[in-house]
Amino acid sequence: MAKKQAVDHIAGFDVRPGNYLMNGAFTVPGGVNFTIHSVHALGCELVLFHPMEKKPYAVIPIPEEYRIGNTYSIVVYGLKIEDFEYCYRIVEWDLSGTKIIKTPLLIDIYTKAVTGQSRWGDKPREDFTYRSRVVEEDFDWGAFVEPNLDFKDLIIYEAHVRGFTINPNSGVTEKARGTFAGLKEKIPYLLSLGVNAVELMPVFEFDELEAVRDVNGRRVLNYWGYNTVSFFAPNTSYASVVEHNHEGDELKELIKALNENGIEVILDVVFNHTAEGNEEGPTFSFKGYDQSLYYMMSPDGKFMNFSGCGNTLNCNHPIVRQMILDCLRYWVVEYRVDGFRFDLASILGRAEDGSPMEEPPLLESLAYDPILSKVKLIAEAWDAGGLYQVGKFPAWKRWAEWNGRYRDDMRHFLKSDAGYGEIAYRRISGSEDIYNPNFRGRNASVNFLTCHDGFTLKDLYSYNEKHNESNGWNNTDGSDENNSWNCGVEGETSDPEVLKLRERMQKNAFAVLLCSRGAIMFLSGDEFGNSQQGNNNAYCHDDEISWLDWEDYKNNKELFKFVKKMIAFRKKHPVIRGRMPASHCGLPGISPHNRMPWNGVFEGDTREVGILFTGYDEKKRGDDIVFLAMNMHWEDRTFVLPEIPGGYTWEMEISTAEENTFTAKGNTLSIIGRSVAVLVANKKK
Repeated sequence: MAKKQAVDHIAGFDVRPGNYLMNGAFTVPGGVNFTIHSVHALGCELVLFHPMEKKPYAVIPIPEEYRIGNTYSIVVYGLKIEDFEYCYRIVEWDLSGTKIIKTPLLIDIYTKAVTGQSRWGDKPREDFTYRSRVVEEDFDWGAFVEPNLDFKDLIIYEAHVRGFTINPNSGVTEKARGTFAGLKEKIPYLLSLGVNAVELMPVFEFDELEAVRDVNGRRVLNYWGYNTVSFFAPNTSYASVVEHNHEGDELKELIKALNENGIEVILDVVFNHTAEGNEEGPTFSFKGYDQSLYYMMSPDGKFMNFSGCGNTLNCNHPIVRQMILDCLRYWVVEYRVDGFRFDLASILGRAEDGSPMEEPPLLESLAYDPILSKVKLIAEAWDAGGLYQVGKFPAWKRWAEWNGRYRDDMRHFLKSDAGYGEIAYRRISGSEDIYNPNFRGRNASVNFLTCHDGFTLKDLYSYNEKHNESNGWNNTDGSDENNSWNCGVEGETSDPEVLKLRERMQKNAFAVLLCSRGAIMFLSGDEFGNSQQGNNNAYCHDDEISWLDWEDYKNNKELFKFVKKMIAFRKKHPVIRGRMPASHCGLPGISPHNRMPWNGVFEGDTREVGILFTGYDEKKRGDDIVFLAMNMHWEDRTFVLPEIPGGYTWEMEISTAEENTFTAKGNTLSIIGRSVAVLVANKKK
């Protein structure tokens, strides 16, 4: 492309009008194009800094004639992207509408990199301000092929980039600890476990030092990252090397390596609020451009707070909606992301006045966008304003959900609460009572028992109560409704019987989860008994509470081997992942049983449930028949399994307790209290 000629000379630079159709900053022959828009701006200044210097070396007022509509665009010649950082200042009326002011320095909403906080937990100076940097997007994806896994086949592993490998006992090289590179070094581990998708907690640039505090000598901060600074920029403190002007390359290397190994990457994205907070929060982005446009505001000028974090992004305003769509398309095109999990996604369906919408334009746009047509869209179908939409999230047969009903109901059932027999069958069989397949399709439910928000699986069976004292809020934060059970002793114990029961409870949970229809997800570390010491809201802990302790992997190999075996079993038997062609043996595709075959009546106190899965496996050219037996009663029970026609015989393949036995004569399964067994019908030899 030929270099266009300058038409003006401003602040020592040759300039000309830019490309108004491309947002953000990008290189052009001989210079850099800058494009920004603001509805309420009276004027706009481009402010240039040499890297890390306090004062700008140039301030370029963008001429009014360089404005089309509400969009400013300018090409500045003679700039080399490695030599500068940039911000904008908007000239506007103050809130009273009586005085013209200039905003604080603002980062580019579409910036691909944010400077100034590249070392985790360290701001370089007191007068620190965010700045934008131009990124050279020339990453070579080569002959890249995405896994494009079926939704029902997903085994999602939720992980925090830093917490996964920051512990010195993680086994990764020292420089890579807590980074994208560290996670990449752990790909062999993920492959050995058998997961096929990784869901990364927030990796957009965020401010971990927001609300940093000292609690009894312990430094706590915003460790999880649910306070976005920039939606288009990767978190630079997650890179193991300095990537100036190539920010994101290490994350791209990670995604490429995961995909090449058949593992999809799902990003946890936070479009419900930003790090600018409420009236008392800083101004570094949206507030300065168009506060009342980008945020939900009450009639008296206050920030609405459906996020619980000070502000709420005005997602269904056309400009905000377009920004979110542009953002997700960017991450799919430039980073080849396979899916997104939307934090507090019910906010994305609220109108500008905060009311829920039946057909939110944003959600519809994302559902039908051609670039996003193959990516997974997963909603956390609730928000902090009390809107709970599990099973009712606007979907267009494209949106899936974290199935919070699965989590809650199955926790009750697994800890032996009465009255959950029939409910357990419904949840395991795909929750079609919640997700009507005629309206939602069969790819709506992400089944899970644990996630970052709440107890780890080990803690779920080690604590009756949350223990969040180290958070500094007198144990008032975090949910009180955990449906957990400590197996008789609160917290750590050396009692061998209690420890044995706790391990079996964890195995039960994994066995049931991995025999459930729909995508499944679990929290990293659960496969080897990682604990957060009873903390069910560890959002602020960059320490041993949140970091994975890889000594647990060495010490709990039996649990790890069980989880690995269950994952392999799930992959081997497609009948438990979803509906298949009818079996040749004539049995129904899925059916409930209590302790007697073909009796699917569950009395109020029933704690014993059997589920028969059948279907024809075209690849194996034979029927796939699996029976899941769950005895959540504390007393031993005997199941009689259904007779299998067509020359098949039952064999027990999985058991969470050594004491469980199966007798072929009479198809009798003896199963001890609080245990699970899985049987397969094999051809008689």
